[in-house]
Amino acid sequence: MKRKKGPGSQEDLVRHKSPHFSLKWRFTIGLGILLTTTILTLGWLVLSGIEQEQMNKVEANLKQRSELANLRLRQTYLSADARDDVDTFFRRRGPELASDLSSLLGNARIVLYDANGKEIGNSQPLSTTPAVEDILGYAMKGRTVYQVSGNSLIYLSPLVWSVGQVGIVQLEASLQADQDYYASLQRSLRNIGLTALGVSFLIGFLYVSRVTGSLRRLRSAADQIRDGHFIKESPIRRRDELGELSEGITYMSREIEQSFARQKQFIGNISHEFKTPLTSIIAYSDLLDMYRDDPDLLDEARGNIRKEADRLLEMVEKVLHLSALEQYEFGLHAERLDVRESLEEVCSRMRGKAVQFGIAVETDLQPAPIRIDRESLMHIFLNLLDNAIKYNIKGGRVQVSCYPEGGKAVIIFRDTGIGIPREAVVKLFEPFYTVSKDRARLTGGTGLGLSLVKRLVEVQKGSITVVPLPLGEKGSLFRVEFPLALPAPD
Repeated sequence: MKRKKGPGSQEDLVRHKSPHFSLKWRFTIGLGILLTTTILTLGWLVLSGIEQEQMNKVEANLKQRSELANLRLRQTYLSADARDDVDTFFRRRGPELASDLSSLLGNARIVLYDANGKEIGNSQPLSTTPAVEDILGYAMKGRTVYQVSGNSLIYLSPLVWSVGQVGIVQLEASLQADQDYYASLQRSLRNIGLTALGVSFLIGFLYVSRVTGSLRRLRSAADQIRDGHFIKESPIRRRDELGELSEGITYMSREIEQSFARQKQFIGNISHEFKTPLTSIIAYSDLLDMYRDDPDLLDEARGNIRKEADRLLEMVEKVLHLSALEQYEFGLHAERLDVRESLEEVCSRMRGKAVQFGIAVETDLQPAPIRIDRESLMHIFLNLLDNAIKYNIKGGRVQVSCYPEGGKAVIIFRDTGIGIPREAVVKLFEPFYTVSKDRARLTGGTGLGLSLVKRLVEVQKGSITVVPLPLGEKGSLFRVEFPLALPAPD
């Protein structure tokens, strides 16, 4: 079924307006930024950790060497023959002590300073001495300091003896090997990161493309449904939320299509059902114009016109009631009722019609309290009992019973009438469906009663079913169930 829309409608404008930036590229760019940020962060953390570890090793080594130098200088001073004071000892033997320490520490460059920061010994006097004025002042205050100069680390450690700080020793360590390793690792991480970024981005792009492709198919399916071209099969098959959404859209499409089909059938049925009594009324009107003086025709026409008008009124009332149940939420005044008392009232009200049709109504009623809207319950029972009487045979019986069972109030309407074919059971509760068209016309049936009953039962959280009878038995059996009411408080 295709619905027509005017050109240039708001729906068309919304549907055909292309997004400025598609979801696919938003996901792709977002994924690229996330991967790049992750790889850069990991690379920075790894390189920072390695750099810090290298520096800690160099510091530990220089600290150990400075302690060894301090111990050697003290031993040399204590073993000297001349008992000079420390300052004189350092000024007189500074170059010698620097060379001795250099030999002890593997020919490393050693520079000695007195307590005032004046250079007193250099194991490599011809080499250029790096400027250490910025950190020398800290070392004179008893603090260990260092600075990085090019590919070397200058380390200054105070010489502290029992008499206090007697001088400063300067050591140097080459950082060339560590820097070469760091640069090599940096290049390796960059190459690995770029490769990982490319591979991850490609995989992510393919996955995002697959997801957005599924979304495009879902959008296309939604557009088809909006245009009235309903889908029969799921647009995509996935075992995730998109797959569930696709199944939901497919189910929605089927339900909408069936709803339109039922609506179309309903309109066709109601048009046909309204046409029949109206045709009869018009026919009698024409006959009365032709035979104005026929009293028998006048009596017959009056009775039939009233009968057809009543049938039209009944159909209109039931259609309006059914439409209200389907479309609107209206207030239901639930109250505690005993099914037995309601059925006794209904049977009493319908006894006259049963006698008119020659039907015996038998009851077997047990107490069964429920909470329900009284008007709806009476409508349900009156319709079911009315059908059991109208579609019965002359001299037939209707058995009405109720009893509690498994937390439910069970109500049975059993008749010995014309019965319901098995193939008709599935359509029995559809609007305007009747098992026997001729019988319905003779009895004034509209085909709306059971449809209205089913909806009223469902609104009251109950259920109604047609129970198959044993082979050979005639008639029909309707079973209605409602939840039993909770015991009344003391």
